[in-house]
Amino acid sequence: MSYFIYLFWSAAAIVGYTYLGYAVVVWLWAKIVARTRRPLALQPFEPTVTLVVPAYNEASILEAKIANCTALDYPADKLKLLFITDGSTDHSGQVLARHPRIEHLHSPFRGGKSMAENRAMEFVTTPYVIFTDCNTNLNPAAVREMVKHYQDPKVGAVSGEKKIERTASTSGAGEGIYWKYESFLKRCDSNIYSLMGAAGELVSFRSHLFLPLESDTILDDFVQSLRIVHQGYRVVYEPKAYATEQPSVSLPDELERKIRICAGGWQAMSRLTALLNPLRQPVVTFLYVSHRVLRWSLAPLALTMLLLLSLVLAVRVGGFYWLALAAQVAFYLAAGREWQAASQGRSQPLFVVPLFFTLMNVAVFMGFWRFLRKAQPAAWAKASRLPEVLSTLSETA
Repeated sequence: MSYFIYLFWSAAAIVGYTYLGYAVVVWLWAKIVARTRRPLALQPFEPTVTLVVPAYNEASILEAKIANCTALDYPADKLKLLFITDGSTDHSGQVLARHPRIEHLHSPFRGGKSMAENRAMEFVTTPYVIFTDCNTNLNPAAVREMVKHYQDPKVGAVSGEKKIERTASTSGAGEGIYWKYESFLKRCDSNIYSLMGAAGELVSFRSHLFLPLESDTILDDFVQSLRIVHQGYRVVYEPKAYATEQPSVSLPDELERKIRICAGGWQAMSRLTALLNPLRQPVVTFLYVSHRVLRWSLAPLALTMLLLLSLVLAVRVGGFYWLALAAQVAFYLAAGREWQAASQGRSQPLFVVPLFFTLMNVAVFMGFWRFLRKAQPAAWAKASRLPEVLSTLSETA
């Protein structure tokens, strides 16, 4: 039984470090860095910037997005607006034609977001570029807060914060909790050295550092930002620049989103193997493995092993292992109960965390299977939106 006991505690250590231990380590590390590093004195800075908005069949919310972009607190003559609607079959072109300030790119071919970004960059002439999703609202200071960091020549990219609108739905509550936790880790990573992957809802790059993405790239924002890190630049996290969006319409939609992200995570890991070399960038490797690689690989496997090993050890050894088994079974039963309750239009706040934790780890296995079969297209289906979501987006118009 000693072999099984060793495996049990090894799996427990991986899970504990991935979801709790790492947060403590980077929190303490970031505090030490803050006390020892002299911050760069930032001056007023207003370079020319291009704001790129990929929009696939988003005619229903384009007016709202345009209003949001034109209301940004940045000189209009220094902020170029570029919308790209490749593959769209709705009346997006007619909507954009009413706004002469906007440069509109369109091709009938739909190659996915990565290909649209590659094509958009061929028309960017400014030293800095910002990408944002069409279904998000940016705060007025977003552009100004992001570009100020480029006064530091070591900064190659800046990521804004993703915020989830508060709703009464289970998906809204779960996403909100997750992004608060994720934002905490991002702040710590950025303060230590660099962000380990930018948020595609609002991300900026030095234009000359942009590398064309492979046509099948699933997580364009993640891959692009970490390739900039690999070039020796930092990716800064700026929470004063944020993009607010609605949560997934339903739990099945949220699970599908997580599966796509996990499939993209496996794809990204297969293409970012250079970041696993601690001899080149030891701090980057530590942050990347701890924050991303473990969460998309060993941690879900360790959770599965933990459950099975608890059952074996409870039967053979008893004592503590019965408690460990009971705690895990209760946790997953709570997740199942919340899934059932949410499908009936009810939500039990105490069970939201178990449900989303379980969904996240189930999605890793399903995403890995898609990755192996190359079954996750780069151009995924556009998310559906409830009537109240469209109403909220339109309020800014």
